[in-house]
Amino acid sequence: MDREQEEMQFLGLFGIYKESYKVIFSWRKIFSQITLALVLPLAFVFLLHIQVSDVLFSKIIYNEIELDETRPETARYDKISGILSKEWAVFLLFKALYFTVLLVFSLLSTSAVVYTIACIYTGREVAFRKVMSVVPKVWRRLMVTFLCIFVAMFGYNVVAVLVLVTCAISIGNTNFGIVIFALLGIAYLVGFVYMTIVWQLASVVSVLEEDYGVKAMIKSKGLIKGKMGVSIIIFLKLNIYLHLIQFAFERLVVHGPSTGTLGRFGYGALCFLLLSMLMLFGLVVQTVIYFVCKSYHHENIDKSALSDHLEVYLGEYVPLKSKDVQLEQYNV
Repeated sequence: MDREQEEMQFLGLFGIYKESYKVIFSWRKIFSQITLALVLPLAFVFLLHIQVSDVLFSKIIYNEIELDETRPETARYDKISGILSKEWAVFLLFKALYFTVLLVFSLLSTSAVVYTIACIYTGREVAFRKVMSVVPKVWRRLMVTFLCIFVAMFGYNVVAVLVLVTCAISIGNTNFGIVIFALLGIAYLVGFVYMTIVWQLASVVSVLEEDYGVKAMIKSKGLIKGKMGVSIIIFLKLNIYLHLIQFAFERLVVHGPSTGTLGRFGYGALCFLLLSMLMLFGLVVQTVIYFVCKSYHHENIDKSALSDHLEVYLGEYVPLKSKDVQLEQYNV
């Protein structure tokens, strides 16, 4: 990152993209190693989940139809019911395993990318072995932050459901009610996107500063002010690309028997490659946004202090103190 921090506050949408591409290609060796070790497994698990879920759920749907067409209290009915129970148990167990593995690789990938960019920013020599030695320690801090945002998201969704149910009971199926539901739906999506953006920035804060968990979320909420517009656009664009890749994988690979086995394999490999590149780029972008937000709020990070605290000494990771990162104000 050759750009001075004072200049980063002026980066807009394309400036952030350009800076992210520059970081990746300038340090392609270390990012290639991180991709092979963490990002590729993350993308593979994501796509594998789509394929396996489709197979398992198709069997459940088939047996549900068979059960509906079978007379109750018969041997065949009991047999199908037992099979359904086992299939649902396998499906839910697979979902739980998927979300666990996805979370682990997601947090590990975030830790590796953020730490690597911090080393690049401070001019430190960065090696893959050093990054992987720091990752497990940073991962624990990210887990605490994730659990906090998970609780916040859970509470947010519970309140949203209660509000929708209350409105459905009090207003009913009227033209006025449809308008209210539409407005509530838009408000819910806006809140969901905002909380997700705060969480992503809080993940970077958890790696580079001493704050994590609720404190990181509060710090992230303050940092994102002034750069909310560009952050929302980037978030929406990345998610649109993600859903396009997912849609293509489902149509061409999961539900694409007409293309043949070789064709499905080729489309699957292409989706896998595109998804891996998108995930790496997304992680780099959210770290660049952190430095942009720091610069926008005139918070000058002391590179020497950041470098000292990123040092791994006898296997110990030392987080950056808030007094070092939180800055002294500079005049623009």
